[in-house]
Amino acid sequence: MIPPQEASARRREIEDKLKQEEETLSFIRDSLEKSDQLTKNMVSILSSFESRLMKLENSIIPVHRQTENLQRLQENVEKTLSCLDHVISYYHVISGDDDLEAQEDVTLEHLPESVLQDVIRISRWLVEYGRNQDFMNVYYQIRSSQLDRSIKGLKEHFHKSSSSSGVPYSPAIPNKRKDTPTKKPVKRPGRDDMLDVETDAYIHCVSAFVKLAQSEYQLLADIIPEHHQKKTFDSLIQDALDGLMLEGENIVSAARKAIVRHDFSTVLTVFPILRHLKQTKPEFDQVLQGTAASTKNKLPGLITSMETIGAKALEDFADNIKNDPDKEYNMPKDGTVHELTSNAILFLQQPLDFQETAGAMLASQETSSSATSYSSEFSKRLLSTYICKVLGNLQLNLLSKSKVYEDPALSAIFLHNNYNYILKSLEKSELIQLVAVTQKTAERSYREHIEQQIQTYQRSWLKVTDYIAEKNLPVFQPGVKLRDKERQIIKERFKGFNDGLEELCKIQKAWAIPDTEQRDRIRQAQKTIVKETYGAFLQKFGSVPFTKNPEKYIKYGVEQVGDMIDRLFDTSA
Repeated sequence: MIPPQEASARRREIEDKLKQEEETLSFIRDSLEKSDQLTKNMVSILSSFESRLMKLENSIIPVHRQTENLQRLQENVEKTLSCLDHVISYYHVISGDDDLEAQEDVTLEHLPESVLQDVIRISRWLVEYGRNQDFMNVYYQIRSSQLDRSIKGLKEHFHKSSSSSGVPYSPAIPNKRKDTPTKKPVKRPGRDDMLDVETDAYIHCVSAFVKLAQSEYQLLADIIPEHHQKKTFDSLIQDALDGLMLEGENIVSAARKAIVRHDFSTVLTVFPILRHLKQTKPEFDQVLQGTAASTKNKLPGLITSMETIGAKALEDFADNIKNDPDKEYNMPKDGTVHELTSNAILFLQQPLDFQETAGAMLASQETSSSATSYSSEFSKRLLSTYICKVLGNLQLNLLSKSKVYEDPALSAIFLHNNYNYILKSLEKSELIQLVAVTQKTAERSYREHIEQQIQTYQRSWLKVTDYIAEKNLPVFQPGVKLRDKERQIIKERFKGFNDGLEELCKIQKAWAIPDTEQRDRIRQAQKTIVKETYGAFLQKFGSVPFTKNPEKYIKYGVEQVGDMIDRLFDTSA
């Protein structure tokens, strides 16, 4: 029996503890009441905020839509005005109601017929009686100045017309290539528009020089004695011809500087000019018959310079693609198409309108006997070989860049995206036909590369599926109670699968596959493999009593796994 004194002390101790517990309980109750009150206040604030946000959204959305409509209307008005300005500019060409066909038949008239006849009579008198031939020097100086002013005036007029109504259509550059989703011009706004204007102006001036020179010779033939005509004509056209040649050399010089800067898009201006010069050369040769050899050789010399600089630009571009040093600084973190790939394809698409010209550039650097017997087919083969060389260099560079990625799966996605972009771009343009001239299996080769990268990517999922693969599972006797070791193995397999699935989905969600068709295909293939493997594993062990907390290990159903894989390569999911 407990002594009364000890029992009394024990009772007081219990009462003290009870009092402390009651005080603690009272404090907790007060805290809960305060917490409930704070919660109610927060809910009230959030409800008020949500209500205000909805009102703001309802007010902003109509304004946003109206703004979009106004922007579209403004763009339409600007485009319409631009088109109208361009069309109206053509109506300034003809004054009055004169018939266009009649205008086309009008020939250049340097002097009125009566004045021309007087000049012819004066010329004959000076030759026959005056024995003075100084008038021929005066004549060629006056006509040379007039010819030079005409060319410069045309160029100035061309620039004014271009600045007021946009870049005009050039009859010397037909069928300009249209932009497509995979092909946009390699341009910088403003600067390249000015280059186009300069190019078109130069082409028009070359054509004008030929026509004006022909007209000058016809006029000269009536005024200057026959045995002095060639020499006088040679002197007459020198200033205008030298001006054109100097401008052409300036274009070559600008292209040479652009190559040093690796600004290869600027060099593309040489292509239309060179093509036009070569097309105009027969007329040039005919007009310059009888002139000095130095005069006749000016145009061929300019053509040679342009072919040489064009060939150098093409070769330097190929080398630049191969040796591009930019590995780590500009690598896309999501494995999308590299800027080098898109730039290379865009550049290769530009010469498609100038295949023969580009082929001639490359042929001008050939020393083989086949190069001397130049033909359209030979030009095509050279251009095809060049394109294949650039694509080969690009592939080598991409392989080198892909090694920057530490994850082999991301490296495979990067190569897949670039190979797929190259193949799609080739197929959507005439490049694939050009490539096939010398590489019949190029298309098949790219498809094989794409498949190889898909397979490499799929191997990244083996670390997930290997946990639950049938071949890697121990054999369990059905109906027999599992041992601790066997239960632990099943737990590890479920945990390994869950952790691996979550990790891969988190990482690969941030990766990119721009091609929708390829993205869906890769997702579907991976989803099929993982769902089948996981479904078989779940069917076999989902109902096995390997744990008291099955929800801890069986975290996902088969369809949930499929939904997670469907969100790969999509940062918005």
